[in-house]
Amino acid sequence: MDNLSPGARRRAMQGVRSHDTKPERIVRSVAHSLGFRFRLKRRDLPGSPDLTFPRLRAVVFVHGCYWHQHRCPRGARLPKSNRGYWLPKLKRNTERDRRAMRALRREGWRVLVVWECQTRDLERLRTRLARFLRGGYPR
Repeated sequence: MDNLSPGARRRAMQGVRSHDTKPERIVRSVAHSLGFRFRLKRRDLPGSPDLTFPRLRAVVFVHGCYWHQHRCPRGARLPKSNRGYWLPKLKRNTERDRRAMRALRREGWRVLVVWECQTRDLERLRTRLARFLRGGYPR
């Protein structure tokens, strides 16, 4: 059972951002500090990647651990109420992510997923992002 009133739950859910989140801003800041320039939310590409580096044919998705079901403690949490709605919704999110990444790779884009929990270690994020953007690995 939900411990919030319907109005309070509505306000809480309205506060969940779909873009310009703190993890996204962190990744953008790191990419910019590395000297890379990018475009945001290219809607003409499958999945509307959070950051697109057209010249490099590279895209970066910044995924929230819970909403995209990462295998970390935060992503492993399951909803306690209205499971009939939320479990299929979360599964659809992960399936949609997989389809978008497959389509992007077929179109010749290199794809990197940065999870919310990975934005906490800035030095490690910086190394991973630099390696990806400089062509160090294809995923």
